[in-house]
Formats: sequence, structure tokens, C-alpha cells
Amino acid sequence: MAGLTLESAALGGIVATFVPEAGMICCSLRHRGEELLGQRAGLRKYVESRSTMGIPFLHPWANRLGASVFEVAGREVNLDLDGLPLKRDANGLPMHGLLSAAPGWVVDRHAELDGGGLLAASFDFGAYPRLLEAFPFPHRVEIEATLEGATLKIATTVEATGDVAVPIAFGFHPYLCLPGVPRADWVLEAPVGERLLLDERGLPTGEREPVEIEPGPVGERIYDDAFVAPAASEPFALEGGGRRIELRLGDGYPFTQIYAPGDTDAVAIEPMTAPTNALVVGGADLPLVEPGERLKAVWSLTLVKVT
Repeated sequence: MAGLTLESAALGGIVATFVPEAGMICCSLRHRGEELLGQRAGLRKYVESRSTMGIPFLHPWANRLGASVFEVAGREVNLDLDGLPLKRDANGLPMHGLLSAAPGWVVDRHAELDGGGLLAASFDFGAYPRLLEAFPFPHRVEIEATLEGATLKIATTVEATGDVAVPIAFGFHPYLCLPGVPRADWVLEAPVGERLLLDERGLPTGEREPVEIEPGPVGERIYDDAFVAPAASEPFALEGGGRRIELRLGDGYPFTQIYAPGDTDAVAIEPMTAPTNALVVGGADLPLVEPGERLKAVWSLTLVKVT
């Protein structure tokens, strides 16, 4: 599968690589030749078994769902159908949507920009009968990635192409790392103020609590926690070894999950358009795109030189 690159001369050279035919995943982000994305089991394993790495796109839901068959927006979702490209967690819960490593993305534009580059690709969900049988909401997804200077921005747009509103719960799972620095020494900044309480299966209970994460080394800390997103002007950050990676959640991403298990040499700060399990629970936190309308969500990574 061919990777398409975006390149910038900023800060000594930044290269982002996307593979449209593998679910439009960003499989690599290199600075001066060094990898800033956790590779985990690699791209081949992601394609073969949907074992996440890099920056995968999770759609039509991020993280897990509490049921395989349920009703949302007036239609039944059935994830027990045979032949679906579906991953399940240790409890058997559906994970990470139906487009992990999916072929069928169409490259609409790939071009150089002044100081960087642009890649735009789209996927017509409604053109795939098996996917539409499981998630019966016709829509089109567009992802536009731009690398300008030291900032990689990813804008995702969903257009409802049928006669029914489309529930929105997609997200991304960027595995960030700092090469040459022990994970315990990475300094994490997470300007969150409210945590969503989770049950033993990792699903929100509906309760929330105030929270403060003090900036400091990751050390022995582990995370698999859900939060209300901070204001767009407040970045999450990982810093160490003369590098600082800032992640900003822009319009369309009111929630986030921090995933940093002890056995993974990466920290994931996940942009989410809705809380985990929102498709099953519904309610005010689940956006809907009406027929003919569009929803756009934007997030970004910025590399900052630290002196």
C-alpha cells in the first residue's frame, strides 16, 4: 500500500505519511528523521487485524460500545452481522468502528503548499451495502490533512447523504512518543477539569467529577480515562529531549480520552466528537447531522522546539 507524504522544512524537517488504502491512517510523523508516533505492532498488523498504531481514524464510533445491537436516531444498528470488519475488546464489546484499515478511500487532492502540503481523501459509506446494513445511516466522510510549518492539522467532515440524520461519534487515536527519552521522563500537560466516571468495562456511568492533572513526568502513571475537553486554546503537551508536541482540540471535539497503559511506549490523547458509548446511550452529547447537512471537526499537532 502506497503512503502519501506531506513535508515541511520547519524545525529541521517534518514528514507526515498517510495511507489512504488503510483507512486513511497517519502511520508516521517524523522530525529530523525520528518517529513521533507509536508504531506498536506496525502498519501490517493494523491492516491484518486492526491492531491500532500511528494515528488511526475511528468511525462511526471511537473506543467501545456497550452493546452490539441497539437503536439510535430511529434505526437499528446491528454489529452482530457476519463479515463485518469489527474488532472487539476483552469483554467482547465492539471497538473502534467499522473503517479501521478500510480500503475504498478516494484521494481527492494531494498537493504542495507554501511551507508544507495538503492531502484530502473521502469515503462514501453509503456505497457499501454491508456497512450500511450494520450502520444504516448513509453519509460521506472527508479527511483533509494539512502540514503547514510545524503544525499538522486534521479536519474531518461528515455529510449526511440520505434521508435520515446521521449520529456522530467518531474520533482519532494518536499514539505520541518522544524518541530517545525514557517514557517515565516525558512531561505530560493535560489541562482538563472534568472527568467522566467509567465502570469496570470502560464505559461512562453518566457521572462526572472535577479533576486536575498536575503537569509533570509520566513516571509510573497510567491512564485510560475520559474527560471533557479543555478550551481550544489550551493544548495538551508531551515534552522531553528538546521536543514539545502540542495537541489542540478544535471545533467538534468536546471530549477526549487519555490512554497511557504501562506496557505501551506512547501516550494517546484522543479527539472525540462524543463520549464513549454515546451511540448506545444517546442524549444531548450525541451530535446528529441532518439530511443534506455537514459537520466538521478539527484537531492539530504542533511541534515546538525547546531550548
